[in-house]
Amino acid sequence: MTQQQLWDVDAARSYDTPGTGMFAPDVLGPTVERLAELAAGKAALEFAIGTGRVGIPLAGRGVPVTGIELSEAMVARLREKADETALPVVIGDMATTVVPGTFGLVYLVFNTISNLQTQDEQVECFRNAARHLGPGGRFVVELWVPELRRLPPGQSATVWRSESGYVGMDVYDVLEQRAVSHHFHFDAEEAHRTGRTDAVRLGLSPHRYIWPSELDLMGRLGGFELESRHADWSGAPFTADSRSHVSVYRLPPS
Repeated sequence: MTQQQLWDVDAARSYDTPGTGMFAPDVLGPTVERLAELAAGKAALEFAIGTGRVGIPLAGRGVPVTGIELSEAMVARLREKADETALPVVIGDMATTVVPGTFGLVYLVFNTISNLQTQDEQVECFRNAARHLGPGGRFVVELWVPELRRLPPGQSATVWRSESGYVGMDVYDVLEQRAVSHHFHFDAEEAHRTGRTDAVRLGLSPHRYIWPSELDLMGRLGGFELESRHADWSGAPFTADSRSHVSVYRLPPS
């Protein structure tokens, strides 16, 4: 399945969940606050801007935002909320597409760099970020830490969330450094009452996972130095037990 097929009209229609999940104030608020701080008054470019979850509120903070997005369906959804004047978007992939202008900040949130399926493409993503930045510019990547320590011997899958109406599971291929996220959505009360399982909706998303040290090497290949790494957007310390990280890379000032 290609990324265009994955992020189709149905995915775009169901992506926004105002006030909950990724759109919950305690999730989105710190993200926008930190990015506005890192932009430091300069323009920002969002790779894989999607439906504008982050880009629209960041622009609302006075940061000029431009987006790159592969899925026309996701951009159509964004256009229901912000027009081209308020938030320009170029259709293309984040590893090679170039937009006019020079930016102080490029950012890539919510594990999206792992949507690129090869190491070469992921390295090119860093190089493309550098291509758009001026001296001292920053590239911010939010990414999950592969949970291979949770894999029992001989097993290839971990359940990373289980709650009423939803189960999230990752199936790993440790040889190829890939993972496929399985998202099971269902009406828990209906399933419990009737025993029916045919109402379960399954969504799949393939990833090439990246260890933090490998990500740092990609940064160096792109001309960046690691400026900071935290466990979340609020600045919690990154430790061996952290499940994700927000890493800020910076180009030399001259």
